[in-house]
Amino acid sequence: MNRTSSSAASPSRSADPVHDAGHGGGPSLSNGLKQRHLSMIALGGVIGAGLFVGSGKGIAAAGPSIVLAYAVSGALVMLIMRMLGEMAAANPASGSFSVHAERSIGSWAGFTVGWMFTALLCVAVAAEALGAAAIMIQWFPATQLWMWVLLFMVVFTGTNLTAVSNFGEFEFWFAALKVVAIALFLVLGVLAICGVLPGTHAPGASHLTGDGGFLPHGADGLMVGVLASVFAYGGLETVTIAAAESKDPVRGVASAVRTAMWRIALFYVGSMAVIVTVIPWSAPSIAKSGPYVAVLDYLNIPAAGQIMNVVILLALLSAVNANIYGSSRMAYSLISRGQGPAFLGKVSGGVPRHAVLLCSAFGFLAVLFSFLWPDTLFQWLLNMVGAAVLVVWGFIAVSQLRMRRQLEREAPEKLVVRMWAFPVLTVVALVGIVGVLLLMLRDDNQRIQLLFTGGFGVVLAAVGLARQRALAKNAGR
Repeated sequence: MNRTSSSAASPSRSADPVHDAGHGGGPSLSNGLKQRHLSMIALGGVIGAGLFVGSGKGIAAAGPSIVLAYAVSGALVMLIMRMLGEMAAANPASGSFSVHAERSIGSWAGFTVGWMFTALLCVAVAAEALGAAAIMIQWFPATQLWMWVLLFMVVFTGTNLTAVSNFGEFEFWFAALKVVAIALFLVLGVLAICGVLPGTHAPGASHLTGDGGFLPHGADGLMVGVLASVFAYGGLETVTIAAAESKDPVRGVASAVRTAMWRIALFYVGSMAVIVTVIPWSAPSIAKSGPYVAVLDYLNIPAAGQIMNVVILLALLSAVNANIYGSSRMAYSLISRGQGPAFLGKVSGGVPRHAVLLCSAFGFLAVLFSFLWPDTLFQWLLNMVGAAVLVVWGFIAVSQLRMRRQLEREAPEKLVVRMWAFPVLTVVALVGIVGVLLLMLRDDNQRIQLLFTGGFGVVLAAVGLARQRALAKNAGR
């Protein structure tokens, strides 16, 4: 057995101090999250501003075939979610896929994917706080952008410094409001498609087959649509991190994974189907106002733009809250496994407060970069983590491929959630991830992000391998 595989722990051995003594024998994280929190975190975690805002670009590129693009991306994400659910139910840990990568591949892998994910969420915190602030100054033009950013960062840093149940309550209500908004949109859309709403007529398939047909820009348009849609699903990983702080993590993650996957697919694919069926995909209003506002305007819903601004604001604030939480827990897990500065691993009241402050400080720093060097340093940060979610998914798939064999040999009773058609669908998921990476290489802007993320990943992997070899050398003395 080579050094990498020998460094991976048995899947039955705890490598993450969630329910154990904690870092350095101190207190551990709490278990204050309830099943309803996990269910809504799973649903709301991926219903972000990317769906409401970014889907317009996908529709412009793919036309009606955006429905197929979201279905393909959704299928890939469902496979990733199932694999992650299998590992998280077998070994709940606040480090989630980082812990699984360390156990099944090697400590360098856990180090690489863990710190890359932490950086991704910290940069996302800055971007989302800026997006939320931009909406607020539309409503309050006498205010400054930095005021709202500061307010949001302070409020949600404070929330994450208190008991984890407070984070759970915030996310529960944020997610519930987003889910209700999407559900109402789908209901109104279906009624419009059936010609039931006053002032509407049943469009049939005219908007799906007219104006260039289902594939107006051919296969190239569909591929651009897949590329635009796949990143909208980012955020699903947080529920497996949060499950480790619930009273029954095995049951919690199993239930959340099983119920959330299908509902998420319904919300995303269903929304796209409603949009391109109700109004023409080439309607100027989609590019001008966004697809959701365009549909609501067509249905004569009063103040449609303001309604969607409220929903987008909620989505952005939810993401700020969830990303501070997710980044701090991942950082804490890494630190607790000796892969970061030990003094940052302190837990107080069941909360890793130093890790929360570290991640919030990085978020503040990224916001500062956006003001001082928006086109250089901040853009570099965005590019650096642009393809990070694909790296995370790749590590999840490889980890599950290896860990499943270990679990079947050593602890088959832990396979509460099983990956479908293993190992065939795991390999299919890996092929899908590689396919998305190849699509990124075809796009000039996406290629830059891929190269930056790849460089960042290589640096992290090199540091992780150096640490692993140093530890192995010291252990051999």
